[in-house]
Amino acid sequence: MAEKEIKGIQKFFEEFKAFAMRGNVLDMAVGVVVGSAFTAIVNSLVGDIISPLIGLFFNADFSDVVIQIGDVGIGIGSFLNAIINFLIVAFVLFVVLKAFNALFNKKKAEEEAPAEPTTKVCPYCQSEISIKAVRCPHCTSKLEGFPEIHD
Repeated sequence: MAEKEIKGIQKFFEEFKAFAMRGNVLDMAVGVVVGSAFTAIVNSLVGDIISPLIGLFFNADFSDVVIQIGDVGIGIGSFLNAIINFLIVAFVLFVVLKAFNALFNKKKAEEEAPAEPTTKVCPYCQSEISIKAVRCPHCTSKLEGFPEIHD
């Protein structure tokens, strides 16, 4: 191999390493792993708890419904089952995420209580000064709304 080709390959792998080690890619990889674990939980919830409860009221298994065209059978029932399962999973996921977000946003709102301001802007020189200032330390203007302090 020519030296130029080796340097090109090395540069390619260095770029790939820089790409793979960026935070976004690692965060995405963690998200995919956690997402697949969460998918197993949601699928179990839907398959083991919610679908049997729905089955008490409705016969939700359409897998035997087939449209026969000549020798070809179109499994419309399996497709309907997939749509129903998707809607159930999407609804359960929506409810779980809505509850999680409500809990998270409640904690976040409590943590982010706005702090009272400690500074203000002088209306004359536009300098930032203490909120308690009676006179501006920069332009010495008397600020309105404060009584003159005499010693």
